[in-house]
Amino acid sequence: MTHRLFEEKHHASIYQRYRFVPPEEIRDIILQYLERKKVQPHALAVDLGCGTGQNSRLMAPHFQEVVGIDISECQLEEARAVAGFNNITYRKGTAEELPFPDGSVDLLTAASAAHWFDQQRFLLEAGRVLKPCGCMALLGFADNFRLHYGSCGDRLTDIYEEFKKVLLPYTSTKVAVANTKLQELYAAIPFPDKERIECIPLKQQISVRNIVGFMESFSMYQAFQRAEPDAATALRQRTLDRFLKEMGVTSPDTLMEVTLEYFCVLASKPE
Repeated sequence: MTHRLFEEKHHASIYQRYRFVPPEEIRDIILQYLERKKVQPHALAVDLGCGTGQNSRLMAPHFQEVVGIDISECQLEEARAVAGFNNITYRKGTAEELPFPDGSVDLLTAASAAHWFDQQRFLLEAGRVLKPCGCMALLGFADNFRLHYGSCGDRLTDIYEEFKKVLLPYTSTKVAVANTKLQELYAAIPFPDKERIECIPLKQQISVRNIVGFMESFSMYQAFQRAEPDAATALRQRTLDRFLKEMGVTSPDTLMEVTLEYFCVLASKPE
């Protein structure tokens, strides 16, 4: 069953503005894996659960064509609004029913999306559309955020964790799948040639405003907001105020540092 949690226009706008772009290191890992497994040309990459297109745009310079697939038309509208990528098209659809002929796709990717898929149906469809030696790359980040600012980093990270704790009643069991780094999905991939790479670091400067915006983009926060809009708004504002107070600053544009780790599941279809 397809999960429909990211379809509102407001959420799509937040997603475009605040979600992290996968690091270039993970792009390079994926492309190097594809080069080892499949000879050129690399014509078609399909980005599943593409959202607002961050990962699609990362792959665009390396393929003749990139197609982003997402269930949310609002997310796709945000993706299409980003100019300068003439070889990307975006289509509404699901990972379980792909609009491509058998054996036509060089690379299937999914960035922070594969945990939402129907595992069995997705893997059958991936096996159908991939070319011989075509690859899949399923990436995401582990639930191990650390925030840093002066000597108060641990307290900032605690505030972040307390925010998530409030959202536990609204957290889908699918989020736990992501937090296992797709362990069950990896085990179910029927291709013998597969690997999982962990601990790919991302470190970047981010404003207090933007880290709170990123937290607002969480599916569980959006569920909370739909159920209790006033309480959700109060939680967001309280978290922003606590960050500023702990840091001893008044501007939400003040920069802090965030560190996290990505992982990537890679697999190649047999010849």
